[in-house]
Amino acid sequence: MKEILKLIQPSNIEQKEIKIIIKEISSQINIPNTKVILGGSSAKNTFLKNNHDIDIYVKFDSKVYHEKDISKILKKSLKNATEVHGSRDYFHIQKGKYIVEIIPIMDITNPDKAENITDISPFHTKFVLENKKYRDDILLAKAFAKANGFYGAESYIQGFSGYAMEVLTIHYKGFNNLIKNATNWKTPTIIDLKNYHKGHVKLNEAKMVSPIILIDPVQASRNVTAVVSNEKFNLFINKAKEYLKRPNKEFFLKEDFSLDKIIKENKDHLIVIDIKPLEGKKDIVGSKLLKCFEYIKAKLQKNDFKLIEANWHWNNQAIFYFKFPKEELSKTIKHYGPPTTNKLALGAFKKTWPKYPLKTENNKSYVIIPREYTTPEPLIKELINSSYCKERVKKIYLQKIKTFSIQD
Repeated sequence: MKEILKLIQPSNIEQKEIKIIIKEISSQINIPNTKVILGGSSAKNTFLKNNHDIDIYVKFDSKVYHEKDISKILKKSLKNATEVHGSRDYFHIQKGKYIVEIIPIMDITNPDKAENITDISPFHTKFVLENKKYRDDILLAKAFAKANGFYGAESYIQGFSGYAMEVLTIHYKGFNNLIKNATNWKTPTIIDLKNYHKGHVKLNEAKMVSPIILIDPVQASRNVTAVVSNEKFNLFINKAKEYLKRPNKEFFLKEDFSLDKIIKENKDHLIVIDIKPLEGKKDIVGSKLLKCFEYIKAKLQKNDFKLIEANWHWNNQAIFYFKFPKEELSKTIKHYGPPTTNKLALGAFKKTWPKYPLKTENNKSYVIIPREYTTPEPLIKELINSSYCKERVKKIYLQKIKTFSIQD
């Protein structure tokens, strides 16, 4: 594990760069009755190598600034900052390769007095620092989640947040125990580290729908993993099982996305879609891309196309790619109608399909009709030109690539 930690821990140069940036930005903020503090994984010392996101919190005295627009007050103190709208507006500043988020929060003594979810963040930092003996294990857990595709609580990822990985690692007392226990998770898995709910968790309905319910150790009413999808939950479980069978460092190192490599190594029927995303808040833009991808994927499956692999990647541009068997689908399909005993419905079914002989199978009526799509390209062309996709992206088109095709 020492070898892996060397690969995933931030370098001394990174740590120095971050300190310089924090000092520079903090010096801009001179607002009475406020404190400027480091937040997020940087404050907890649980950030990974090449993590270029820095959180700075500006704590406003809750007695002085109660019911005041602290975002508006903070904005006046910042130079060259981009305002990001949310439940409480915050700010972005680009410093070279680093993106600094400057977040106004209320200085509170009790998490239950929070006016906004961000007000609780310093309590998260305190909790993790109280368990700093698990710092290396947390780094391993985060790297494992990131490399295997289930890291990030953004709406377009629907995975485990950094804080969720911290709490899980602390709860299970280390990375190895977390992985072993994850292989036995079932839906729903309920974890209440502080035993706030005495074995009977009761949250509002929206917080209880995720396959894993992780009660926030600093706020009993919050599910830290409320956004986790079934897909990412199952991915965690499966990757944990794979790791225990064959532990190696590749499980901790995220491979850079390479479309060229996908094309070069492909032996199936590959279709690639290029997308120019909309402009705007990353979470919203990403969510629209995800909806477009899932729409195309669902329509392909509905039309009987077997997907060997379907995935997407987004940096500045976005890529959707789909791999299919090289075989063409049958020219016709069975279209089932009502039971043969339902004479009224059967008559209507015959009128709907007058050109096709009525057949029966196990007391069920059916007709054999032409299949609308026998290869995926015509369907995909139709889908990417649909209003559903065009409303969610700026541009979308099929990429012409030299690859195996159904006609080969």
